[in-house]
Amino acid sequence: MAIMSLHTRIQLSDHFTFKKLLRFAAAPIFMMIFTSVYGVVDGFFVSNFAGKTPFAAINLIMPFLMVLGSLGFMIGTGGTAIISMTLGRGNKEDANKYFSLLVYVTAIGGIVFSAAGELALPAITRALKATEDMYDYCIFYGRIILIAIPFFMLQNVFQAFFSTAEKPTLGFLITLIAGCTNILLDGILVGVFKTGVKGAAIATAVSQFVGAAIPLIYFFSKNNSLLRLGRPKWNGKVLLRTCTNGLSEFVNNISASVVSIIFNYQLLRLAGENGVSAYGVIMYVTFIFFSIYVGYAIGTAPLIGFNYGANNEQELKNIFKKSMIVMGLFGITLIALSLANAAPIAKLYVGYDAALYALTKRAFYIYSFCFLTVGYSIFGSSMFTAFNNGLISAIISFLRTLVIQTGFVFVLPLIWGLNGVWFSMLFAEILASLISISCFIAFRKRYKYA
Repeated sequence: MAIMSLHTRIQLSDHFTFKKLLRFAAAPIFMMIFTSVYGVVDGFFVSNFAGKTPFAAINLIMPFLMVLGSLGFMIGTGGTAIISMTLGRGNKEDANKYFSLLVYVTAIGGIVFSAAGELALPAITRALKATEDMYDYCIFYGRIILIAIPFFMLQNVFQAFFSTAEKPTLGFLITLIAGCTNILLDGILVGVFKTGVKGAAIATAVSQFVGAAIPLIYFFSKNNSLLRLGRPKWNGKVLLRTCTNGLSEFVNNISASVVSIIFNYQLLRLAGENGVSAYGVIMYVTFIFFSIYVGYAIGTAPLIGFNYGANNEQELKNIFKKSMIVMGLFGITLIALSLANAAPIAKLYVGYDAALYALTKRAFYIYSFCFLTVGYSIFGSSMFTAFNNGLISAIISFLRTLVIQTGFVFVLPLIWGLNGVWFSMLFAEILASLISISCFIAFRKRYKYA
């Protein structure tokens, strides 16, 4: 209760000290961490209770499932920018109508994407070069997760809007409930009843339903937040701006999924199922560590959008300067944690296989250095989305997640073999951060944040 009371006193119009900024962003950060727990917990239980082939299978099909869920990220981040600016201009009625429109569009889009995914799943699984042993596991897991895709999209939308509604702590608590639901069901279905990938998929699907249903009930009910679901106001321009603003997140998620598919292809070729499994372990930890940066970006985006809409240049400069320092401190902390825990985490997931454990640990040590710079790219993309500059935001995301990583993962293995795959991620993140910093410098006078 003490935490919630602290957050309810913070408003978008406040002046933000380091302490207040971190307090406001803390709930979105923890919210994103617990969202990332879904896949992490599935992977842990499947790997340890079902084996490395089912574990490799869910890692192989997961990028396709994430592509279909990207609509929620796009509407959530793009819509937050517009609604925050609308609130900053003092127009609460329109903000709520736009909010309702975006939520309903997400729900309809989720149903369409779910149906399309179910039809395409077998062909996609074959296209991903699933081995005969992996094929059925991919289908079982994918079918169940696709049923829950509309709820996954809505959950992502609400995660972004809770900060805009000045209720970040409530958003975190709901995500915590959903995350605990996933952990509990994984333990029962996979750990106790040995249902393997089917049980893991059911656990994730139910938790996503919980993560979407509670916010729907809250926002449909009378509440004391800035936002409430009701009669929407159709506005094609707002919908288009939402999609263009959030294009970077859409591109980021699709590109990341495509890159994962390419990485899995290279790893299957160079190291077989062990390579895909090792990559899966790294990605699970990456989900958690990256979610810290993403959560901070989600938490601060409404502040940037609000102050930009209110023409408060001084506060924009204050938030930007502090955020640059925070990104640096996060980077140093996360790389230290990653290096210190690479071996224990590898053992936790794949300690039952000595060769796989050694491969995973080595890859983890190399990849750990990515955490030092990636925060600047993630924050930069989010910041330009908050400024309603979807083009620059999309360029940063597209270059980082697709162009640069794809180039490195095809070239470096020709030089260093399997190690080239791991180093390609590190080199890509360093180059992407330099591009983001260049954009910070180039646009500082236009948006007056520095």
